Amino acid sequence: MSQPTSANAAPAWRQFPFFDVVPVKDIHDLGSAPEVFQKTPEISTIATSSAGLVVADIHGSIYLVNRDFEIGKSWIAHTGGRVTHMAERKGILITLGEEDTARHPFLKIWDLQKFDKKTGAPLLLRAAKVQSGNRPHPVSAIALSASLAYLAIGLGDGTVILYRHLDQSIYSASGSLSTLPKPRIIHESPTEPITGLGFREPTEDSPNVHLFIVTTNRVLCYQASGKGSGGTPTVVDEIGAGLGCATMDWKAREVVVARDEAIYLCGTESRGPCYAYEGPKSSIYTHRNYIVIVSPPFTPSASAASATVRNFVAKSGGPSGSDITKLTVFDPENQYVAHSGTFTEGVREVFSAWGELYALSNDGKLLCLEEKPTSEKLDMLYRKGLYTLALNIAETQKLDEAHIADIHKQYGDHLYTKGDYDNAMQQYIQTIRHVQPSYVIRKFLDAQRIHNLVTYLQELHSLGLANSDHTTLLLNTYTKLKDVARLDSFIKRESLRTSSEGGKDELPFDLDTAIRVCRQAGYFEHASYLAKKYERHEDYLRIQIEDAGNYKDALTYLRRLGAEAAESNLARYGRAMLDNLPDETTDLLIDICTSLTPLSIEADEEEVTPAKQSGGGTSYLSYLALNRASVAEPNTQTNGTKAPEPIARQDSVHEASQTSTPPPATPTTATAAKQLASSVKRPSPRLYFAHFVDHPQHFVRFLETVSRKRWGQTVENTSEPLAVEADPDADAQAEARDQAAVWNTLFELYLAQPGGGDAKALAVLQNTRLPYDPTHALILCSTRAYTPGLVLLWERMGMQEDVLRFFMDRELEGDADASAEVVRRLDQYGPGRPQLYPLVLRFLTSTPALLAKHREDVRQVLKVIDEEKLMPPVSVVQVLSRNSVASVGLVKEWLMSRIKSAREEVDTDQKLITSYRTETEAKLRQVEELSDPDHPRVFHVTQCSACQGGLDLPAVHFMCNHSYHQRCLPQNETECPNCAREHGIIREIRRNNERLADQHELFLSEVREGGLDALSTGFSRGVLNLSRVEEAGSL
Repeated sequence: MSQPTSANAAPAWRQFPFFDVVPVKDIHDLGSAPEVFQKTPEISTIATSSAGLVVADIHGSIYLVNRDFEIGKSWIAHTGGRVTHMAERKGILITLGEEDTARHPFLKIWDLQKFDKKTGAPLLLRAAKVQSGNRPHPVSAIALSASLAYLAIGLGDGTVILYRHLDQSIYSASGSLSTLPKPRIIHESPTEPITGLGFREPTEDSPNVHLFIVTTNRVLCYQASGKGSGGTPTVVDEIGAGLGCATMDWKAREVVVARDEAIYLCGTESRGPCYAYEGPKSSIYTHRNYIVIVSPPFTPSASAASATVRNFVAKSGGPSGSDITKLTVFDPENQYVAHSGTFTEGVREVFSAWGELYALSNDGKLLCLEEKPTSEKLDMLYRKGLYTLALNIAETQKLDEAHIADIHKQYGDHLYTKGDYDNAMQQYIQTIRHVQPSYVIRKFLDAQRIHNLVTYLQELHSLGLANSDHTTLLLNTYTKLKDVARLDSFIKRESLRTSSEGGKDELPFDLDTAIRVCRQAGYFEHASYLAKKYERHEDYLRIQIEDAGNYKDALTYLRRLGAEAAESNLARYGRAMLDNLPDETTDLLIDICTSLTPLSIEADEEEVTPAKQSGGGTSYLSYLALNRASVAEPNTQTNGTKAPEPIARQDSVHEASQTSTPPPATPTTATAAKQLASSVKRPSPRLYFAHFVDHPQHFVRFLETVSRKRWGQTVENTSEPLAVEADPDADAQAEARDQAAVWNTLFELYLAQPGGGDAKALAVLQNTRLPYDPTHALILCSTRAYTPGLVLLWERMGMQEDVLRFFMDRELEGDADASAEVVRRLDQYGPGRPQLYPLVLRFLTSTPALLAKHREDVRQVLKVIDEEKLMPPVSVVQVLSRNSVASVGLVKEWLMSRIKSAREEVDTDQKLITSYRTETEAKLRQVEELSDPDHPRVFHVTQCSACQGGLDLPAVHFMCNHSYHQRCLPQNETECPNCAREHGIIREIRRNNERLADQHELFLSEVREGGLDALSTGFSRGVLNLSRVEEAGSL
């Protein structure tokens, strides 16, 4: 039947050839269509299933077709009738048809997963008549829920029958073949035949099952499950549709209703979107996100509104008398036509199977509408500049982020080429994470589009994808544009990046880079704000000291840091602080080195006076968050000052930046007490010595105060140390080293002070409780020519000879009183150190002037030398005769006395020698007599040498003139008991001398130490002339 051409106006949407029409041939005969479709006029309905394509004919047969369109299974479902409707879910096929044995439509349920081996038919689960009243009415529409729980059947008389819990009945083992849930009539409209049914499946937002009912005049919605189910269907829209012109959308959320003027989508409560598409429609289908519309046959015309119709007329060579059917595939969401084609023989059926769209013409030809690849479709759109549509298609087809980003990149390049930099940048922003930022940055650097570049860089930072180079570039653009407001906003941003542990605690930019760039650009307040907020103590101090020269704030900040953090920073900036704030810095260093509790500050400035930016713009430090550790009520102290609150490290950056306004820095009483209770490790004072190079007075104050407060040591205190608080965790060895270093340095500073320092230096040396290093002090006194200190140290170290030599050198240098000091010191040291007298004697006789001045002293020295026998006379004469200073008359009396005593000693020695010789000769004669066997020996002894009794026989006589009663001697005794002990001692001495004679190293060491005395002792022991003689067995 022909239709007016004007009525077939194509939609005013863009049209694209996104589908290719490919004929489907029989796998065994490529010249014809698949066998199952060769009798197309007999096909009654087609349905897709999980087991394959299901084709039914007017003879009641059903064919199960595979992907190659080969008939896999076939069976007669309805004997003597035809199959009118089919629906499949989860392998369960439901058929409705007519049979010659029944006046009413017949419902059968098949299990496509179980087949009879003999007949090849699937297992028939249930079979029952569909009856509503006594008069039979044909089935016009069916709908089966995805869970098989609900089955709705629409009849031609406007009745809708609903089967509940169908799945339970099907899978129940009890019951007969005809057992089905009792159907319920949920809708009746005698004047409005049912033209479409569809179930809306439950979702998270709407967990209930709804049934859409479409009549020729209305669209209704019935709630099939959940609370409130079972009521009367509610009217959703007053516009209905013809038979075959209603279907569920591809998401099974809304029902699609096709009318001549438009296509409507209806939800459970009201009508949804409407898409204008004028023209008669015979049927409507869904394929993925597409809607397929088939028009009724009409006569084509060269003046038709549809380009497809006009092209058909042009190709056919002019209007023909035959009618054509138009098939249109369009995307309602993106509003474009994906395919439009004509069929001269009409369209019998359209179905979607295996991801493809198929159209069966009335002449048995099966055409496959193959959708082109997404990349090819996008290329078409790129060539036409339809990037927005390309993005919509990509989102509809669920492309991954990388493909969508590539579309944005192409779109951005297109807009950039046209000079639309603002919109191009919006597209490039969408490519972040997939396109290298350098690609975009180079483009906008070349075009000098700094404002657009700022937008891109800000987005990079907000997503946490910026590196240090991006931060540098962004901050440089801010400073170049002098955009202080945006710079403020950027560096004040709280963290946006989520860490791996969860929570926002990472900065969206590189902190080091931000601080560095702000410093380089002269925005010191911004740089210091970042450093202070995120506890970059070194950076903050570097900015305040090196850049801004704000030493007072730096000092206050150092005090807030506490001893541990301030220690390392003062080691770097202590000298600069002392150069500008010497007193305050010295006090801070003293507190750090002596306090065991957190440092205190006398005042806390909550607001800093704004300073003008070198880069322009308003002040920024007026709203700095000086302290974010706590927000407590101020607690006024008794002295009117505010208690301190040290800046403590927090676990994350986010915790350190909860507010942008400065809370009070004064802790509560409990907080202050807690801080005082905590112990602080005191650093070594030696860390800060180098800073006082140009500040000796402050250095002295620092050392004196540290020594007094830390160890209780002062120059004036010679008793016990002052009472101070002890550090239980202190290292005793380290503390001892620190004390020595402090007092060594203090002693050096005292010596260097002009006036008054010598007295303190001497007091240090005199105070034996001060732990200075004597050797170090000695070097300093020598370097500074501090005589009292030198003498005192030499005396304390037992170096009296050095004291004498020092004054001797002074005498040679022209000091007239030095020689008298030498004599005085000799009188003081001489009794304990007699070796000093020869030294002084040599000194006093070194020059005539000294000898004339100290003649009596020389005599006294000689007297002591003579009395103590410190020098032999020869040595004294050698000393005096080394020059022509001393005369013989000076030592005449002393020499005469020494000669006289020497002569007396010689006479005494001669007498001893004579006696020793006489004794030796007597011994030799006795030995000779004893050795002569022919010389008789007469014993005149009458008394026993043992018992002292009278000697009687038997008696024993020994050659040593000792005689004994035989009974008084031990048995077998062959040696005189009285002489045996003496002889044993002599033999032991000889054995020892023999052993010593072989120990040459020992003898040489004794000679080196004792000289001639050791040599003579060796001769006396027989070490040098020892002859080994065999000991006699007995005497």
